[in-house]
Amino acid sequence: MATPGIVNVNIQRTENGKWVDMEDQLAIEEPLEISIAFGQSQNRQTKRISVTMRTPGNDAELALGFLFTEGIIHSLADVQSWKHADTLPGIESNRFLVELNPELNFELSKLDRNFYTTSSCGVCGKASIDAIKTTNAFTKQTSPIKINKDILYTLPEKLRLAQQNFESTGGIHASALFTKDGDLIALREDVGRHNALDKLIGYFLTENKIPLNQHILLLSGRASFELLQKASMAGIQMVCAIGAPSSLAVETAKEFGVTLVGFLKSNKMNVYCGETF
Repeated sequence: MATPGIVNVNIQRTENGKWVDMEDQLAIEEPLEISIAFGQSQNRQTKRISVTMRTPGNDAELALGFLFTEGIIHSLADVQSWKHADTLPGIESNRFLVELNPELNFELSKLDRNFYTTSSCGVCGKASIDAIKTTNAFTKQTSPIKINKDILYTLPEKLRLAQQNFESTGGIHASALFTKDGDLIALREDVGRHNALDKLIGYFLTENKIPLNQHILLLSGRASFELLQKASMAGIQMVCAIGAPSSLAVETAKEFGVTLVGFLKSNKMNVYCGETF
């Protein structure tokens, strides 16, 4: 039985000086083109806004999560509909269209400025953080989350057991959301770490459960500025990573009152900012 997001390939492996023909599993990587339709009913426009290399699956969550974390939409009420474009019977295309609500006050020039200042394209850290402030509805958290640190130590193993595609391929990222008691609520995987988080946030957006300010986000790899930006847009107050954070990720976490934990293991962790223990 085929596993979604995975493809089987024939390979040759050398081990102890011997060649063996065998089958291996790889994470699928394909482009997804995200477009939006906007404007009044009598004057609708369509614009392609992103092409991202992703693992197919949960494309609606990915597209909606991307639009939300980039500040293009602020709730599900801003969206009229969404669908794969040019879909054939039984086959989903790699093009996705999100129809924005005609009543949404949307300016195309604002979109262009937003993508410039929030992308990793050489813009200084302060400009990037200031850009998030203009679109983030959760810049000031009123009730800081409190976590028992012993609960955090249990999360990496829970993620490993739940991350099915990583076990099969060894080449895919995951973002997972846990309760304060350490219970796994949802997990999404993708070849792109930012896509995995957009899928996760997109899921909670469709469930009308944002902000996620009383939950723990666990990242399977490192914590970058982009991931902290997306987490802060969803109101997440605690971000834990199996790997290291970047310097700008720490700056972003401090700016938005996010507790940032790196190198989380079963018996140790580094706390880079935050007072929640």
